[in-house]
Amino acid sequence: MPSIMTDETTPAEAARAITAQKFIAALPHCRALSMTVTAVGAGEATITMPWSADIVGDPRTGVVHGGAVSALMDTTGGAAVLSHPTAPVSTATMDLRIDYMRAATPHHTITARAVCHHVTRSIAFVRAEAFDEEPEKGPVAVANGAFTLDRTDGQ
Repeated sequence: MPSIMTDETTPAEAARAITAQKFIAALPHCRALSMTVTAVGAGEATITMPWSADIVGDPRTGVVHGGAVSALMDTTGGAAVLSHPTAPVSTATMDLRIDYMRAATPHHTITARAVCHHVTRSIAFVRAEAFDEEPEKGPVAVANGAFTLDRTDGQ
């Protein structure tokens, strides 16, 4: 999957990257959680969220709250839908199932990667995984979601 912008970025890739960046910039919770789009492809997105004391769920351990991980996975899924070649104008989460596999290591950035693996006329289906800086320990969480599609061209 291409990173955000390089000298070899095609116009279509650049448009997808701009759409994903605008998507998270428009959402106040993404700004509050310091989310950053790090890669975008055709129906794929990767977004990072740095550790912060403000999003810790248990002050004794320093582990990030599951709600912050949920927001990251949901946002990454939406960005993957918006970057799909069918280019919906907007999307909303219909259903999102998240399985929390383990606690993210305190003080680690969490990275989520989502793939839009199937698109119908009105619904997109997404799979996502989130990892901390120790991917060899396995995912922090995995998700499957369904997102609505809003199109202006009548597809």
